[in-house]
Amino acid sequence: MFKARRSNSTIGSTFSLLELIYHATVRSLRKSHGHAVLGLLQNILQTVMLALMFYVMFGVLGMRGNAVRGDYLLFLMSGIFLFMTHNKTMGAVFGAEGSTSAMMKHAPMTTAVAITSAALAALYIQVLSLVVVLYIYHAAFKPIEVYDWVGAFGMLLLSWFVGLSIGLVFRAVKPWAPGPVGIIQLVYARANMIASGKMFLANMLPHKMLVLFSWNPLFHTIDQARGYTFINYNPHFSNWEYPLFVALALLMIGLMGEFYTRQHDSLSWTAGK
Repeated sequence: MFKARRSNSTIGSTFSLLELIYHATVRSLRKSHGHAVLGLLQNILQTVMLALMFYVMFGVLGMRGNAVRGDYLLFLMSGIFLFMTHNKTMGAVFGAEGSTSAMMKHAPMTTAVAITSAALAALYIQVLSLVVVLYIYHAAFKPIEVYDWVGAFGMLLLSWFVGLSIGLVFRAVKPWAPGPVGIIQLVYARANMIASGKMFLANMLPHKMLVLFSWNPLFHTIDQARGYTFINYNPHFSNWEYPLFVALALLMIGLMGEFYTRQHDSLSWTAGK
């Protein structure tokens, strides 16, 4: 009796897909918290608490000398924003609805739309939190100066893209072993508290310490972001090409894994959840 009208033209199909992604993104945002403002405040509070925790810890341990010359809180927030964007995006993609979800019974909905909307929702809330926190700090406490806004924001987007790719790989493997994969994903997210390098500068690390962190794409994006944020810091031991290539490779692996998993996915896998 009822049938959704679909456009056969390329432009019409593209706009229909973008509209579907938009509505799915809004749904993903509202799913995490029923009240949009409270959801934003909750994310802002997490960011502020993390920054205060590291501020106190650096002061107690006498590690403020490891920071770049410039605004100390901006140094902390430049790492925390990228860290939270990376981890939140990875978690959102990892927890996105799969092919056995009830939403997939609706014809226009696909797993690709669910993954894209989850990633975009995470990016939206993190960017909005970043703007609010930096504006409040700039207006109420101390004016901030960023050497290259475009480059710093580009590193934020690259951290988001890396988180999306890693989350997609975890998500592709999740139906085969949900328990172990969930633990591995959680361990990786917790390990990034230190392995991301948001507490120190790559230029100040000795070589034997540098090799312990240089494998992590997030370590490179955070260090590069500080090079764009502060005029007197020039990162020598990191680059943005490495995380980009790693993210592209993991994205291809994740897409292939997701396609294979979708062909074998079964309701019985999630029956006990």
